[in-house]
Amino acid sequence: MLNKTWLIIEKIAKLVIFIPLKKIGVDISEDQWDSLMQFVKFGIVGLSNTLISYVVYLLSMLMGMHYLAGNTLGFIVSVLNSFYWNNKYVFRESTGEKRSILKTLVKTFMAYAITGLILANILLIIWVDVLHIPKLFGPIINLIITIPLNFMINKLWAFKDTKRIDEE
Repeated sequence: MLNKTWLIIEKIAKLVIFIPLKKIGVDISEDQWDSLMQFVKFGIVGLSNTLISYVVYLLSMLMGMHYLAGNTLGFIVSVLNSFYWNNKYVFRESTGEKRSILKTLVKTFMAYAITGLILANILLIIWVDVLHIPKLFGPIINLIITIPLNFMINKLWAFKDTKRIDEE
């Protein structure tokens, strides 16, 4: 079911992006298209992560937790969500390659910790305590900075460590 959903998303994206670009003379190679679709899928996973993280953050605030503790809890839950979907659908193993799930999970947590926890919490302190932006908006502002960084770190490092099966 989910594989079909991703295929439908890719077909819609082709209609919206690929065909209009071809009509104006812009040719996209298959590799470029694959990279674009990878970013689109990462964005969709990111939207679900953002929603999950923000809901956990709001619920923790309602339960009286400190806003940084709520942000950290939201981070943990959303990274687990991200790892599952990115591993299964976004940064898939190539044919003949095998990925260490534990190593990739640890690297995913480290990648997101840099931007989604350390950087996000520093920015959150700046927004809330220094600039007096309401606590509810700080995490949303952070997305402008953290999403592009997360994509690059995950693509180039966290999900990059694969071995060819015939090397084992």
